[in-house]
Amino acid sequence: MKKFILLLLFIPLVSFGQTAEEYYQSGYDKDEAGDYKGAIADYTKAIELNPNPNYADAYFSRGFAKYNLKDYNGAIADYTKVIELNPNYADTYYNRGFAKYNLKDYNGAIADHTKVIELNPNYTDAYFSRGNLKSNLKDYNGAIADFTEVIELNPNYTDAYYSRGLLRSLSLKDYNGAIADYNKVIELNPNYADAYFSRGLSKSDLKDLTGACADWKKAASLGYTNSAEWVANQCN
Repeated sequence: MKKFILLLLFIPLVSFGQTAEEYYQSGYDKDEAGDYKGAIADYTKAIELNPNPNYADAYFSRGFAKYNLKDYNGAIADYTKVIELNPNYADTYYNRGFAKYNLKDYNGAIADHTKVIELNPNYTDAYFSRGNLKSNLKDYNGAIADFTEVIELNPNYTDAYYSRGLLRSLSLKDYNGAIADYNKVIELNPNYADAYFSRGLSKSDLKDLTGACADWKKAASLGYTNSAEWVANQCN
């Protein structure tokens, strides 16, 4: 019994002796394991113990953990604190933009992604995300401009071609332009089922039912389940 009591007394002494950096590392490990609540508790302790109260890394990581728990307001608060400490940390604006997006603050999210691009003009993912946000606000030309910028920075960014193709076909009725984008997607990734299906829709709008059916059949063969219905209803 005496040894057991001594052990109980020893554990708190070790715990109280942890440094801010040790709590931060513990939080990081829990974050990696998906224990976001545990990670938040450790990051908070790291912030409390750090002799410098401006522990930007801990605020940033805690914001990420809160985001994963869908605590978007909490994440925004932590990211905002990081920005106060380091206004030039592009990734913080990028992450805060996604938190704002989930709260349907699309204009706020666009402002954050614009700041990312201001800080790093080659940040392709920020252009892509901003393009999707502009699309949500029905600024289709602005969205296409962003997707085009992504492609100029990275000619192999398949999702940018696909997203631009969708806007060209569904919003601007530019079916030939859309087909050109879908062609590029398929060139880069021959198994991109959505591109075959969407290209089929554009071909159908151009009255090329033979070409459309060939694309829908290909999409179905790649596992795009809705495509089989189009084949059954539209093709011989």
